[in-house]
Amino acid sequence: MSAETDVASFDNPLLSEWTGDYGGTPNFDTASLDDLRDALREGMALNLAEIDAIASNPEPATFENTILELERAGDPLGRVFSYWGIWASNMSTPEFREIQREMSAELSAFSSQITQNEALFARVRAVHDGAEMESLTPAQQRVVQLTYDGFARNGATLEGEAAERYAAINARLSELHTDFANNVLNDEGDYVTYLSEDQLSGLPADFVSASAAAAAERGREGEYAITNTRSSMDPFLTFSDERDLREQVWNNYYSRGDNGGEFDNNAIITEILQLRDERVGLLGYDNYASWRLENRMAGTPERAMELMEGVWTAAVARIEEEVADMQALADANGDDITIQPWDYRYYAEQVRSARYDLDSEEVKQYLQLDNLREGMFYVAGELFGFEFRELPEGEVSVWHPTVRVWEVTDRESGENVGLWYLDPFARQGKRSGAWANSFRSHTTIDGETNVLATNNSNFVAGAPGEPVLVSFDDATTFFHEFGHALHYLSSNVDYPTLNGGVRDYTEFQSQLLERWVLTDPVVNNYLTHVETGEPMPQALIDRIRAAANFNQGFSTGEYLASALMDMVYHTTDPAEITDPDTFERETLERLGMPNEIVMRHRSPHFGHIFSGEGYSAGYYGYMWADVLTADAAEAFQEAPGGFYDDEVASRLVEYLFAPRNSIDPAEAYRLFRGRDADVSALMRDRGFPVTE
Repeated sequence: MSAETDVASFDNPLLSEWTGDYGGTPNFDTASLDDLRDALREGMALNLAEIDAIASNPEPATFENTILELERAGDPLGRVFSYWGIWASNMSTPEFREIQREMSAELSAFSSQITQNEALFARVRAVHDGAEMESLTPAQQRVVQLTYDGFARNGATLEGEAAERYAAINARLSELHTDFANNVLNDEGDYVTYLSEDQLSGLPADFVSASAAAAAERGREGEYAITNTRSSMDPFLTFSDERDLREQVWNNYYSRGDNGGEFDNNAIITEILQLRDERVGLLGYDNYASWRLENRMAGTPERAMELMEGVWTAAVARIEEEVADMQALADANGDDITIQPWDYRYYAEQVRSARYDLDSEEVKQYLQLDNLREGMFYVAGELFGFEFRELPEGEVSVWHPTVRVWEVTDRESGENVGLWYLDPFARQGKRSGAWANSFRSHTTIDGETNVLATNNSNFVAGAPGEPVLVSFDDATTFFHEFGHALHYLSSNVDYPTLNGGVRDYTEFQSQLLERWVLTDPVVNNYLTHVETGEPMPQALIDRIRAAANFNQGFSTGEYLASALMDMVYHTTDPAEITDPDTFERETLERLGMPNEIVMRHRSPHFGHIFSGEGYSAGYYGYMWADVLTADAAEAFQEAPGGFYDDEVASRLVEYLFAPRNSIDPAEAYRLFRGRDADVSALMRDRGFPVTE
């Protein structure tokens, strides 16, 4: 019943089966926005025909003729969405955003047609409740359970007017999520601060060079562009001596989506919250967060809040200490200021330098982007047995000239595991931040497939021919996102559904990989000085480790403020949230938010929770994953071979990476560790007091 039999008749290149080596790859050379609308509509129609065939099968429902056929369905449309994802995140244009807005309602209606197909759900339920279930393998049983939950939790049990209203809410939410994301993109592109040469005091030479290149790209030769993205904002606020400009850049960044006019997101937030609450009410839930966390590791909003509030108290106390240290330094300098949010990074850097003799610019000289990448490959080889070979330019199609591709093979057998695409640099039309994605996952249901994984960053490209140096935070983020790619590449699951994830668990694997940045083999071979080639000296490593928990109040506090705000938004009656700006301010005041910091993602640009539903009522998941990470790191620290211990690494891959979602996350972690994770490991890791 696979749609692949019809692929040859497609004229639309976005639908066509991928061809060529490496199991076939997307052809970005022939991908055109002109084909996108037709491809989506034809792909949806084909998928619905597959669904109708499954639902109308006269034979009794079985795993083979119902669940497995659902696993096979939708491949051509899935290929279209691979291109869609690149246009949405990596290569966005006004033309794409118009198509995105136009198609959002149709895509939502398509999804509702599947989840509200009564005959289809009846067959899924028949397998779920039937006698065959006991004879299925554990992996098959989990596919059935996840499939059933996917229908039941998304309106399949509703009838009549309730079902119609549920579908209408989904359609409107799809439009609102798209509008929210595009508004942020517009504010990121429109608010650029241009500097003259006399305004560069304190800025590192490589940052100045990159800012000059960014200005030249925008037709402002001879000036220096501070773009409205974290990769540009963060170093500027850390090093610029120009306080008035720091305030301006800070305001531009933290007011994204909050500037009034057509790109303001406050009214969108209000409507999103109202519709989410109404929708879960139709399913019988008290609030959106209760619905969202029902199938997560945390289980309930109360458990998530308990974890966050316990750490929040320690973080606020640490922030007060950090501010006092910074204020004392500013006073000693005779700066005559009171620490404000746009001062925090600047004075924290000075305190760090004074206390630990640690200059971020000194560290940066050892963090070359290309070397870091090779260090990641080394770790992947030692722990996962992967080998990486860069493909010659043009061997496979890419979406931008700066994208590079590596073949990934099994180091022992030489067999192909997949491809790894890297899109490292910031540019106009690319969303800010760093993320991982995949075009194809590992399955075996119709022959074994390989993996096509991507990592995407927003490093600021230097002048041609110059090495790209990054901050230590950016280096750990690079390793973090590579952890997601390794999660994709390690998969040994049979069924597509099992390549999904549980949100408060999937960040754990990537956060854990950050711990390998300062391991001895990586330091000695890949963290080498940009000019001398000498490895990072032990004295500098010691200072970095001594300062590891420096500014932990800031980093924990700004994250937790966003995570707590997310949970409060989704456990509060939306009728009480008429103005998100006011609600945000009053909620943070009630929580005791220090005046000197802000949320990492203020509400009007909090894309994790308002440009879609992947992290909504789930941003706490990074903290939940942090508990697992700290506890798992201690398992390596306690092992004879440390972070390269063969036995612990083997368990890591076997239980935490390869199974993806084929095992319940809590059980998978117990198989790895022999027990549940201990929250006190997180407190130790961050240098916070551990209370028994």
